[in-house]
Amino acid sequence: MHIAKKSEMNKQSIRLAASNINDGAVTAGYKADREDVIKMLNDALATELVCMLRYLRHYYTASGLHNRPVKAEFLQHALDEQDHAHELAERIVQLNGKPDFNPETLLLRSHAEYNESTNIHEMIKSNLVAERIAIETYRQMIENLEDTDPTTKNMLVGIMTTEEEHADDMRDLLT
Repeated sequence: MHIAKKSEMNKQSIRLAASNINDGAVTAGYKADREDVIKMLNDALATELVCMLRYLRHYYTASGLHNRPVKAEFLQHALDEQDHAHELAERIVQLNGKPDFNPETLLLRSHAEYNESTNIHEMIKSNLVAERIAIETYRQMIENLEDTDPTTKNMLVGIMTTEEEHADDMRDLLT
């Protein structure tokens, strides 16, 4: 009996991967529960969309000459959240799922809240709270994936890095 070394490739698995082309990027070696990952990513997608909408509302409704730098920060963060939503939707499709953009359920699935504050200080504070929620959510998602889906895990680490930068930006605006 031949015992494969860690450095040897499993040729049978490689051939199997080549034969199931309808599964796209998902091979037999995928170790995560695909349906659970897709649900988790769709909830994150809802969160990113709600955060994007909150930042856009704050950008458009913040007023005052001295608030221009804050407005610019809100707009940049909205664009970053939109980029995160694109990344999440693309990964959902790669996993043979369907991204859920249903506006009727966005707030129900989102981890963060929408905020209609008109006070600039409250806007910044609500965005900081939402960023902290996103950071903890992504941290838990990354932890739950362990090593079962390295592609999704790496994507989430990248998104979380940006969310941490956003939290720092919002904290700095409060001081």
